[in-house]
Amino acid sequence: MRHRRTGRKLGRSPSHQRALLRNLTSALFLTERETDEDLDKNIPKVKGRIITTLHKAKEVRPLVEKCVTIAVDSLQHEEQAQQFATSANRNTEAWRHWRQSDEYQKWNHAMSPAVAARRRVLRLIGDKRAMRVLFETIAPRFKDRPGGYTRILKLSKPRLGDAGLRAILEFVGEHDRKRERSQKPAFETVEEPAAPAQPAAETPEQPAQE
Repeated sequence: MRHRRTGRKLGRSPSHQRALLRNLTSALFLTERETDEDLDKNIPKVKGRIITTLHKAKEVRPLVEKCVTIAVDSLQHEEQAQQFATSANRNTEAWRHWRQSDEYQKWNHAMSPAVAARRRVLRLIGDKRAMRVLFETIAPRFKDRPGGYTRILKLSKPRLGDAGLRAILEFVGEHDRKRERSQKPAFETVEEPAAPAQPAAETPEQPAQE
């Protein structure tokens, strides 16, 4: 009996399940990366979208939502730390002077929750490049959205070989369907000619009473 054991096994051992979910999550984040045709040979066809089986998509979606929520919550700490940051290049004289000042201590104190959030996401997915894409590209896009960052779309064509149900896992906002209301055609109204005025009927005069 599966007492309080939620989720699908997907025909894998527990360690294999965790590795599968981490790889799928990293793959979804990496589709939003800045690609270079000369250096990056595996260029994603559509950004913010992966195709997998329906059951895998349902299992990996909570992990994706959790990572995005952690990244979005850390944005406010990064904004607070920017007021104490310096624009000087690293290892320059101005940068060394900033490191010895009180501004650095304030920046370090304000930035520590954001650094902890990045380390937490790195423990969840285990990919530094995907973590950077999440915090630098994906999180600012969902800054004003309170959850619900992904959606699952079922595909009608099954997978070849085992006829597994396939689905699309993608971020919302980029590929949203816009419904346009159909407008009724405006028909021109033809004014009917006015009917000719009929003369008023004359009433007979009544005789005067004496």
